[in-house]
Amino acid sequence: MKISAKLLIPLLSIATACGGSGSSDTTIPVSPGNSVQQSQTLPTDSEIAALVYDASYMAPDSFFVDERAATDRSYTVHHVLDSSLSYERCTDDYAEAMQWEESDNSSREVQGYYVESFENERYFEFVRELSYEHDIGNIEDITSPGFARVFKCSYINRNGVDRSLLSGFSGTLNSRPLSATLVREFTEYLWQFRFFPNGRKKVISSTGTESDDQLQHTLLLAFSTNQGSGNCDLIEVVEWRFSAIRSSGQVARQFDVVHSFEAETDAGRPVLCN
Repeated sequence: MKISAKLLIPLLSIATACGGSGSSDTTIPVSPGNSVQQSQTLPTDSEIAALVYDASYMAPDSFFVDERAATDRSYTVHHVLDSSLSYERCTDDYAEAMQWEESDNSSREVQGYYVESFENERYFEFVRELSYEHDIGNIEDITSPGFARVFKCSYINRNGVDRSLLSGFSGTLNSRPLSATLVREFTEYLWQFRFFPNGRKKVISSTGTESDDQLQHTLLLAFSTNQGSGNCDLIEVVEWRFSAIRSSGQVARQFDVVHSFEAETDAGRPVLCN
């Protein structure tokens, strides 16, 4: 089903869910109680709730913006995966990337004809016009652009990553020198292609720390879960930490629920519950 290019972050998340590049996760693992020690001082519950219920807010102003965010038509963004559909493929050879993308296109439910290609320091991108003639959700155009990407190994090698897990090995960043900016952009880019089922998923903050041997970037996330009629929503505050080893570029991710509370809206105004 086509989706409109209105808000970047929800768009990319839904696009990958529809296009096969998203995660198969359907639940968020909850840590027992508040036993996980958070690495930063949290905003107040009222401040978090205000952002959770703000329909116009998704992430901080400085958050990474994808190159295709300005597209004025409905579109999808898709990463070409390995045969097991576990991780995104990488190559520094344009012809090999094109061959993989052509094979990927022929196997997809919605196929398209080739239009053009682009590349930057992070990936090769192949543009196709996708046909949605039989899409019952189609209101306007019967086609829309699809952007299929193959990472460059000189940027990131994701071989062996288990994308079904929220924690674990995340690949090897090969760009040098390895910098805090590089780790931040990788973290924020990757989040945009992570499909979480919750309707209200917000990035509260995006912050980094450095040490002699490691670069770490943490996304502070908030998820709201409806607990049924007459009950307040459950708000879970999550730290998703990406740590890169300076010498090797290997990246690991750790997903922890560090705090939770309940809230609701009263006449459109966020209210904490008990």
